Amino acid sequence: MYTGIKHFHLLLIGLSVGLFLIRFILSEMKSPILQKKWLKILPHLVDTLLIVSAVTLCVLIEQYPFVNAWVTEKLLALLLYVFMVTLALKMARTVFMKYIGLLGAISWVAFAGMVAVSKQPILFG
Repeated sequence: MYTGIKHFHLLLIGLSVGLFLIRFILSEMKSPILQKKWLKILPHLVDTLLIVSAVTLCVLIEQYPFVNAWVTEKLLALLLYVFMVTLALKMARTVFMKYIGLLGAISWVAFAGMVAVSKQPILFG
């Protein structure tokens, strides 16, 4: 069961980042495709399932945020990823800030990946 949920979680991470990159590129192109209903709903569905799978994995391995530092760091990275995505796609008023959001979002995903693979905290270690 753990392995299946872990692979589903990894798939959702890839989908979340992929959908973000697609939406970022479309926003840079000022594409009308961004107004499609499915493109507004699908990222939220994927991210919700991502969080549900993360909680499920925490329960299965009995490792929890604010108890285990590495899980806390992954939660922090997720929150900062969401903030950076929001910056890149909605909040930024300049092209420079949009690209800061892009770089920040990708950086926080990479950070979460490093913490997940090592199961060791980097910031709070």
